[in-house]
Amino acid sequence: MTPLARRLAERIAEDGPMTAADYMTACLHDPQHGYYATRPRLGADGDFVTAPLVSQMFGELIGTWIAEVWVRLGRPSSFRLVEVGPGDGKLMSDALRALTRAPGLLEAADLWLVEPSEPLRKLQAERLAGQPLRWAARLAQVPDGAPIILVANELLDCLPARQFLRMGGAWAERRIGLDDEGRLAFGLAPPPPDFQPPPGLEQTSEGVVVELSPAQAKFGAQVGARVAQDGGAALLIDYGRDRVEAGDTLQAVIRHRKVDPLADPGEADITVYADFPTVVAAALAAGAEVSPILGQGALLRRLGIELRAAALIRARPDLEDRIGRQLARLIDNDQMGALFKALAIHQNGLSVPGFEEGP
Repeated sequence: MTPLARRLAERIAEDGPMTAADYMTACLHDPQHGYYATRPRLGADGDFVTAPLVSQMFGELIGTWIAEVWVRLGRPSSFRLVEVGPGDGKLMSDALRALTRAPGLLEAADLWLVEPSEPLRKLQAERLAGQPLRWAARLAQVPDGAPIILVANELLDCLPARQFLRMGGAWAERRIGLDDEGRLAFGLAPPPPDFQPPPGLEQTSEGVVVELSPAQAKFGAQVGARVAQDGGAALLIDYGRDRVEAGDTLQAVIRHRKVDPLADPGEADITVYADFPTVVAAALAAGAEVSPILGQGALLRRLGIELRAAALIRARPDLEDRIGRQLARLIDNDQMGALFKALAIHQNGLSVPGFEEGP
């Protein structure tokens, strides 16, 4: 057992089985042994690779998106530039390099990184040394009162979900308890009294898992309320669902390999699919407008990634094969291009770059 597994087993023995959402939160953010709180490992030599780590092109294209949003907002003299879940700072570093080509933008930007992990804040500070940035642990801590341009790449998948399924014609909640040997194990418990399955999934087949993420809904509502109140736009990119559907997506990864989510709590990155329909509904209810949900590949093509790849190859023809592989990983449908989705949440009436043509 990992140290966190022992502590969770003691907690369960005392308080009873815990929800999948509570388990996920503990695995990622427990102050003593949580993955992000103590030992996040990003990159080829770590546990997982995100799009900014695949190629500089990703962050540069996000930078062009930020710049064009700023222009379409009327070039405000002061705005919040916010990244939520900035990893090791690579995306923002590449984006800022692109933003130097937008006169006046960086002078207008109040740069914030929303990051609760102290180890990741240190990596961000090292990579972004010299930049006038500030940190917040939660989006609510970023001051309001000015337009906001927000980016969140692979954030939603880290926001926990609860799991439910139908058994014997009734709904039950999947919870983590202890087996006969005291090890962590999945079991079933009655759902909370206010449980309602997502619309369209009321008659899901028996034994099929349905996931609900109040945390993802809350984030969608926060972002929606912010852009509706202060103006601006947010770009969310993640792997997940673009329609309402059932399925167990809880997964854990160590050294780029999927492992049993209950085997090594605190040692593995643990995620669920982003639930874009839930985020959309929450943002709309908060008064914002939303874009169509696009595949990552479609969005990056519209933002000009193929032209950027060609320019890099002209500058470094010796790297043509590598750049080609990076491009394929980001945009091909059998790699990140289709599984990863993109959504913009924005103020009313704003035309958002990359999303104008519809799905």
